[in-house]
Amino acid sequence: MTTVTAPGISTTAAALRRLYFVRFVFAVIWAGVTTAVADETSPLTVALFVLYPLFDVAAAIVDARASRRTGSPTLLYLNIAVSSLTAIGLAVAGTSGAPAMLRVWGAWAIVAGVIQLLVGVSRRKMGGQWPMIFSGGLSVLAGGSFVASASAAEPALANAVGYAIPGAIFFLIAAIRLGRAAKGD
Repeated sequence: MTTVTAPGISTTAAALRRLYFVRFVFAVIWAGVTTAVADETSPLTVALFVLYPLFDVAAAIVDARASRRTGSPTLLYLNIAVSSLTAIGLAVAGTSGAPAMLRVWGAWAIVAGVIQLLVGVSRRKMGGQWPMIFSGGLSVLAGGSFVASASAAEPALANAVGYAIPGAIFFLIAAIRLGRAAKGD
């Protein structure tokens, strides 16, 4: 894959690379902790589910600041708004149980996946974005499955926890692939 070394690309790529590594670590830890409590809809489970989109908000803020030189952060601002609303929605849905939480989680995965896909496409010239594009598309499909699973006889939040692991792997792959662009090669 060829990378473009226009002014600001290596700085942005280096910042995104660090951010993607952090997102990988967070998602793996979150999935491990959340798996242990996801069998029931307890206040801790709800709090952990609210934490994930809040972390996404923080990551999108860091991403938007890092990306100003290389493109418009409009989609990232949209992601901040969507993930903020999702955190609120999950907190409210947590009072109704797993089906409501799965519907909110699924809707968020769909919308956030579309945004991730579009951001990845807009950054193709930077390099290292194919994992993000693929992850965005997969998020849309997973979101649909979460919404559908909310209507199951016994909907399980544990299925939604698994969503974090492929995302983590794609962030790790993207971080590694951004190495050349971060160095300015």
